[in-house]
Amino acid sequence: MDPAEIWRSLPVITRGYVSLCVVTTAACALEIITPFNIYFNSKLIWQKHEFWRLLTNFFFFGNLGLDFFFHMFFLVKYSKSLEEGSFRNRSADFLWMLLFGAAILDVAGPWVNIQFLGSSLTFMMVYVWGRRHQYVNLSFLGIFTFTAPYLPWVLLAFSFMLGSSPVVDLLGMVAGHAYYFLEDVYPRMTGRRLLKTPAIVRALFPADVIQTPRMAPMQAAAVPAAAAPLPAPAPAADGGGGGGDERPHGD
Repeated sequence: MDPAEIWRSLPVITRGYVSLCVVTTAACALEIITPFNIYFNSKLIWQKHEFWRLLTNFFFFGNLGLDFFFHMFFLVKYSKSLEEGSFRNRSADFLWMLLFGAAILDVAGPWVNIQFLGSSLTFMMVYVWGRRHQYVNLSFLGIFTFTAPYLPWVLLAFSFMLGSSPVVDLLGMVAGHAYYFLEDVYPRMTGRRLLKTPAIVRALFPADVIQTPRMAPMQAAAVPAAAAPLPAPAPAADGGGGGGDERPHGD
């Protein structure tokens, strides 16, 4: 598949996010803009009212090179898997998840020395993907196997061994766990959904299929099954005698 075919095969939110990352990186490489125009800086945001930095800091993954393409591969893999899996036909909910994660990371931004939070947002997707694929077995470099929920921890340990700061990955895990708890755990505990996607976000995707929430096993057991229609009685065999009783007889 050529790059254009790969791009067209991506679901809508993943395609849009990857496109913004590629365009932003290309604009920086061509010196149309510089990373200084888009990085996260709380003072410039609130004192100079440069509010675009709340979003643009998620679109830059470094200069064009091997590291950038690695990040794009990682982003495409897990974003596409989520959007085509547990968020199938729910693009509005997937976008709301990303906005929720971006908001948490922006709030944490002033307390950490990180100017671009796109890697943390990607790690959030990895965390949510792992939680929603609990029984998928993975292998790390063929050395050992583990289940998907441990993937973020394995990647965190690997990055730490390579000398990278764990803060980026930890921020993504915090955002991912906050979403997982509020969206998957809390509703099962209380019957209330706190992260319901706003109507203004749903209005962007009118073609989304509205799915009925899954019921807990106890709730499902309490709902009587619809009565199946009884089979029509078989007609009596015409044995030459007329007027036989055609009603089914009990044993």
